Amino acid sequence: MADKHVVLRWSGEGDLFEGGAPGGPTIRLDGGSAAGPSPMDGLLLSLAACMGIDIRMILDKGRVPIEALDILVEGDRADEAPRRFTRVALMVRLRGPAEEHEGKILRAIELSREKYCSVFHTLRPDLDVEIAHERV
Repeated sequence: MADKHVVLRWSGEGDLFEGGAPGGPTIRLDGGSAAGPSPMDGLLLSLAACMGIDIRMILDKGRVPIEALDILVEGDRADEAPRRFTRVALMVRLRGPAEEHEGKILRAIELSREKYCSVFHTLRPDLDVEIAHERV
């Protein structure tokens, strides 16, 4: 049996789909980006959420106080089909940590990228991923 199970159903309208784990909350994905994120935007959001969860948990364990955590994501796509992402850049914006926590911030980002973020490790190994951070 599979570790994860989700169901995606066409809404009957255009390129709009809804899905999630059975019995859990659902999300909308819309190829036209009108009623929800596109599947490609959803992929970027999933990567950002996975890394955000890791970073927040690692900083919390390291007793680094944060007031806000935003992750801005940019993706460059190939010109030809299948138009996969060829580069992804993430900017991790943190409000709250003092200058003295810089090492812990860098370590949290590194641990997410190198060890914990399952979404990141599911992507193709030749995808160029850049990650930067700033305290705001």
